[in-house]
Amino acid sequence: MRAFLLNFIYWFNYLVLGYYTAANVVYLLLLLIAVWIIATHLFRLDYGGYQESIHPSAAPPISVIIAAYNEESTIMDSITSLTLLNYPDYEIIVVNDGSTDSTLKRLIEGFNLQRKNIVYRAIIHTADVKWFYINPEMPNLVVVDKKHAGKADSLNVGINVSRAPYFCSIDADSIIEKDALLRLMRPIIESPDRVKATGGIVRIVNGSAVVKGRLEEVRLPKDSLSRMQVVEYIRSFLFGRTGLSALNSLLIISGTFSMFHKRTVQAAGGYNSRTVTEDMELVVRLHKYLLDGKRRYSITFVPDPICWTEAPRDFDMLRRQRRRWHMGLAESVYMYRRMLFNPKYKWVGFFALPYQLFIELLGPVVEFLGYLVVTASFFLRIVDLEFFLLFLTMAILVGVFFSTGAILLEEITYRRYGKLKDLFILLLYGVIENFGYRQLVAFWRTQAVLKFLFSKDKKWEVVRKSGFDAPAGNAVKAG
Repeated sequence: MRAFLLNFIYWFNYLVLGYYTAANVVYLLLLLIAVWIIATHLFRLDYGGYQESIHPSAAPPISVIIAAYNEESTIMDSITSLTLLNYPDYEIIVVNDGSTDSTLKRLIEGFNLQRKNIVYRAIIHTADVKWFYINPEMPNLVVVDKKHAGKADSLNVGINVSRAPYFCSIDADSIIEKDALLRLMRPIIESPDRVKATGGIVRIVNGSAVVKGRLEEVRLPKDSLSRMQVVEYIRSFLFGRTGLSALNSLLIISGTFSMFHKRTVQAAGGYNSRTVTEDMELVVRLHKYLLDGKRRYSITFVPDPICWTEAPRDFDMLRRQRRRWHMGLAESVYMYRRMLFNPKYKWVGFFALPYQLFIELLGPVVEFLGYLVVTASFFLRIVDLEFFLLFLTMAILVGVFFSTGAILLEEITYRRYGKLKDLFILLLYGVIENFGYRQLVAFWRTQAVLKFLFSKDKKWEVVRKSGFDAPAGNAVKAG
């Protein structure tokens, strides 16, 4: 028995090493694709008059939907920022999901709203809607008060109320840049019959100055936890989603900032209220719905429209957020498991879902177990020093390469952090996050997988926010 156990551990070490090798090859391919796509996109922006060629008459109306639950600390800044957008025709729909704080009160007083009894048509079934609030002097703003039923249900209410052919979902603790909507709509304007959804990039607003809904100064956060999240977001969005989008294999469009063709979403059934990450589940279901119907379509990521969002500022809130995200990933992969390796679903079945299952979902589990087993095997002399160093190279140093590579890609492209000092700080944290932070996040994600497999308690873990920061000192002006 002892010999069998030692033999199993020995070969498990090689399995871990092989896994890291395969995963890093995939990451490298996505990075190379992302570099090419971003370089091409920037060339069109700089030399082709790409963005400026959009005529206002070509931009279709948009309904911007904000689901708000206990967002009193950020709601006024967020909605004010939306009133300042550079877009010819859009409406703002705020859905108050039965908040128990002063969210609704602040909206009513801040925008001088009046309660109205408006007929509500529930094309997508939702919880009961109580009242509508409007201001005749602000005809493009409507606030809906409803019974608490979760974010997905609130977004479905917003879709039912919306009048535009496209809707944009934005979190209530976020600020989008002035031209972000116009940039996000660019793929849809170019191919309205083909593009059914687009997503923009999400950045960390912690530390930056927000004044009356306007992002006045872009600054790096002062605390290490937020800085490591900045690096993580840059890596995830800038080359992960850019590469997947190029292969039409994008299964995650962040609900923080995403655009959809309304009729397609309605035909697919709207947001699912029974999942903890309604954004990913909807995108996977849209892929399935469109592929089942044998339609030509694309779901894209656009790397320059930026939404700034507040990130967790303490480990407890970060743990809740990451476990919920990973739980949602597990739910979506399980719900659509029959699409795996099914030729009917093309790239989605043969690449996107396997990538999400074997690399994104199970990767943290393999990583966490690898640290434990390989380290123990080295000290028990089951593997030699050469193998142990090779493992550390694949597990940590390659991670440093991808993190710093993403930061440098950000620096030579969009460069939202303009100081040379900021670049060096980000590069430093691109190294630091691989020693402790990444392993901790892998542990939390492993917990989420175990909870999904063995626990019946799969409820939403609430993440509390503290609000935007005020100006202090000199910094780079927001773009």
